[in-house]
Amino acid sequence: MTYTIHGMQHIGVGVPDHAKAWKWYRKNFGLDIPFFNDEAKAELMTIYTNGDVILKRAAMVLNLKGGCGMEIVCPSTFQATNAKVEHQLGDLGIYIGWIKTPDVQKAYDRFKENGVNIISEICEMPNGWSTFYLKDLNGLIFQIIPADDFYTKNKMVTGGTVGCSIGVSDAEKAISFYALLGYDKVIYDNTKVFADWATINGGNKEYRRVLLAQNNPSGGGFTKLAGRSYIELVQDVTGRKAVKIYEGRLWGDIGFVHLGFDVRNMEALGKMLAQNGCGFTCDTKNVLSMGANTKVHCTYTEDPDGTLLEMIEVYKIPIIEKLGIFLNVEKRKPSQPLPDLLLKALKFVRIKD
Repeated sequence: MTYTIHGMQHIGVGVPDHAKAWKWYRKNFGLDIPFFNDEAKAELMTIYTNGDVILKRAAMVLNLKGGCGMEIVCPSTFQATNAKVEHQLGDLGIYIGWIKTPDVQKAYDRFKENGVNIISEICEMPNGWSTFYLKDLNGLIFQIIPADDFYTKNKMVTGGTVGCSIGVSDAEKAISFYALLGYDKVIYDNTKVFADWATINGGNKEYRRVLLAQNNPSGGGFTKLAGRSYIELVQDVTGRKAVKIYEGRLWGDIGFVHLGFDVRNMEALGKMLAQNGCGFTCDTKNVLSMGANTKVHCTYTEDPDGTLLEMIEVYKIPIIEKLGIFLNVEKRKPSQPLPDLLLKALKFVRIKD
């Protein structure tokens, strides 16, 4: 049996105050549907937490309008803090999170009305997409991009996450690596000073900028909800030595802590990655129970510059736990989408403010 990487599942965000952060993401990004929201030991992450088993609260949240999820991670054992240095474009790791919208202008106007810290005017990406940039309550940069693959028509001006910009030291190596994960389509590959980055730290310099997508998305249970996703690689070509965004820091500190992918047949995926010199750095080895009704297999690997990537194989998750409605995917075909009835039932667990 071969492995399947359905695509991006979520982006992980480290925050100092879980309740405040999630409320902000609910209000502004519509991420109001929790798959789980629990406090537990992060036993798998000890190589990223100085060998200590930390306690953290984590919530996996979605926007039923469509898009991928966000895992909001808040350490309980220590206070999450910002880096001691100000990072900039091209630094190694996830620097910008992407959120999709059906109407860029409407989203811009709504965020402006809500007093969100918008840090650019509406501008144009290298492929002609309209976009703009903002910062969340913890200073993390998000980019709003246009999309037309939404699942429902809820009132939110945005859907969920849709990708991210990752700083790399060697774009060619990174392109080859992410192709292993199915991101083998190059939408653009340009080297210059980019006008849409004018207001972002370091944005007045020259970069190589490569946008990747999947040539042949495999489908999967949540494919109709998740939609398309993107990975943008950013290489500083000026000769500046880029630094790692999480150098000397702990997993869970403020920032984009990892990028998560939805996979099937973890064992085969691990063998493929190991053969290519990028095997798992940590592995639950078998099914990880996250409560009585949630069972997943989690592993981590790193891209060539150490950016942390989580692989998740879902076996059983609650749809509406209080009604005893659960999803058991082990017996489903890997490419088979979930019935609309199940997906739309998620609205009954929405958190309302």
